[in-house]
Amino acid sequence: MNKENSKLGRGLSSLLSSKKDNQSESKNFKKINTSSIKANSQQPRKRFGKNEIEDLAASIKSQGILQPIVVRQKAENTFEIIAGERRWRAAQIVGLHEIPAIIKEMNDEEALQAALIENIQRENLNPVEEARAYQLILKDNKINYESLSNLIGKSRSHISNTIRLLELNEIILNYIEEGKISMGHARALIGVPDAVDLAKDIINKKLSVREVEKNTSKYKNKKPKKNLKDPNILNLEQELSEKIGLKTSIYFNDQGSSGSITLYYSDLDQLDDIMKRLKK
Repeated sequence: MNKENSKLGRGLSSLLSSKKDNQSESKNFKKINTSSIKANSQQPRKRFGKNEIEDLAASIKSQGILQPIVVRQKAENTFEIIAGERRWRAAQIVGLHEIPAIIKEMNDEEALQAALIENIQRENLNPVEEARAYQLILKDNKINYESLSNLIGKSRSHISNTIRLLELNEIILNYIEEGKISMGHARALIGVPDAVDLAKDIINKKLSVREVEKNTSKYKNKKPKKNLKDPNILNLEQELSEKIGLKTSIYFNDQGSSGSITLYYSDLDQLDDIMKRLKK
């Protein structure tokens, strides 16, 4: 296990370990009816390959389920998956009526973090799912870029660059999720006019990442306008962006007595989320 995976393993173990003595884990182990289990609505992974699940189902039919899934109880006889949705899906294909599970006490934040770490550790998430998961976790005021970086064993720049993918058009995000273009292609399209048309060219002409970077370099190499903002304002912008998970800009008038704050959203879902949070 490399150093990064070791960090992830420690993070996942910390989240999945019992809040009480680990000896209580055996008391929390039981077989649960598959119909009493539901998927986590905040599960970062949204796409499950048909062949992947069928292969796992064949393995379960032959060997059984070797590792229990992890769930939390939501109501009487109702459990929500924290880790192991693939096994649960495959068990249903096989026709198993019960599945071994370990029941944990977790709040929504802990459950989301555990699901994220498990998927990153198993390299199950596509870049868009990973970006949305980071953004969702960062919306919670209890966690920022630095603490998320320590939790999952990824650098702050990796997290930031991954979230920037969400600035792209939804059509391009679908291409990424479908595996039609790579993350390298997508990063080269950020901030580029007519990015959707360029994405279609990548697919139709089978362009390499290097070719795309060359074609978009004219948009990347422009000299940025001189930034006259006070460093303190820039720090405030960064702090606010990290808190709410959206790009922000703060502007003061010439006297510095008033100004404005601008929030940038990439899709209507983000706008809807902003409105809900402002109405609280």
